[in-house]
Amino acid sequence: MEYRKIKGEDEDRGSGVDDVESLRGKSLSLQGTMLDNNLVTIGENKIDRTKWKRKSVVTLALTVLTSSQAILIVWSKRAGKYEYSVTTANFLVETLKCAISLAVLGRIWRTEGVTEDNRLTTTLDEVIVYPIPAALYLVKNLLQYYIFAYVDAPGYQILKNLNIISTGVLYRIILKKRLSEIQWAAFILLCAGCTTAQLNTNSDRVLQTPFQGWVMATVMALLSGFAGVYTEAIIKKRPSRNINVQNFWLYIFGMAFNAVAILIQDFDAVMNKGFFHGYSLITVLMILNHALSGIAVSMVMKYADNIVKVYSTSVAMLLTAVVSVFLFGFHLSLAFFLGTVVVSVAIYLHSAGKMQR
Repeated sequence: MEYRKIKGEDEDRGSGVDDVESLRGKSLSLQGTMLDNNLVTIGENKIDRTKWKRKSVVTLALTVLTSSQAILIVWSKRAGKYEYSVTTANFLVETLKCAISLAVLGRIWRTEGVTEDNRLTTTLDEVIVYPIPAALYLVKNLLQYYIFAYVDAPGYQILKNLNIISTGVLYRIILKKRLSEIQWAAFILLCAGCTTAQLNTNSDRVLQTPFQGWVMATVMALLSGFAGVYTEAIIKKRPSRNINVQNFWLYIFGMAFNAVAILIQDFDAVMNKGFFHGYSLITVLMILNHALSGIAVSMVMKYADNIVKVYSTSVAMLLTAVVSVFLFGFHLSLAFFLGTVVVSVAIYLHSAGKMQR
């Protein structure tokens, strides 16, 4: 009996030890799980912070580039005229964009290798579609220099938003995409905002921008809209194709068409005065701005979202107006401010309508 009792006590003691060990194991397991969860949370927070920083940088870059675009064009003029050849400047923009696309492709080739989707060699059927948008962008980009004979930098920032309307309508006609009621309402607001911003209270003329300026702005909007829709159709025709390859071929044709424009429009000036005659630091900055703006938009599409474009466009309109007050003596009227607000709301509604479609 004594033996059994002692043996039973030993078994109970052993069982107690096992229970303690089991509890200790569970505790350690729980601590390990909590530690893993904490590490995952920390990792997710780091990723979120990285994304936030990247989005912030992209937003800031796009805002600065967008707002300074018109300012640099106006600033590059001397006594109301361009001393440099605008065709050579446009040619250099296309060349720089082409070089950047090649540099990015070179990096991709080194890291991922050459594949069917990122190789430059292609078929005639694929390449033959690029001359159309390249030609449209050529005319549109050249017009943006001459429109400043009729409109100031802040007015240009307002009026160029008309391409949202042309793009939306062409989306409906060419790509057969349905527009939401909110987007149609946004178009009406956009027209009202552009008109309000151009109201002139200081003279007998109702609008600050003359008829020629409105015509040029409308033509630019149509060209930009058609070129954008056509380019998107090309890109989506083969979505697996690397965007830098597609950009490369677009810019190659852009360079070719701009070279033709130089021969037609500025051949004598280039031959007699040189390719870079009349260039200044502002001209160089303007060329860099135009080239980097396209890259910034691509980065927004990849790393950010459409709200970033809306924010950047809205802030850029006001920023251009404020800077123009100090640089060019621009009068910031109540009509312009209200028009800018209406245009910003219209852009936001268009973006919201796109997401609800």
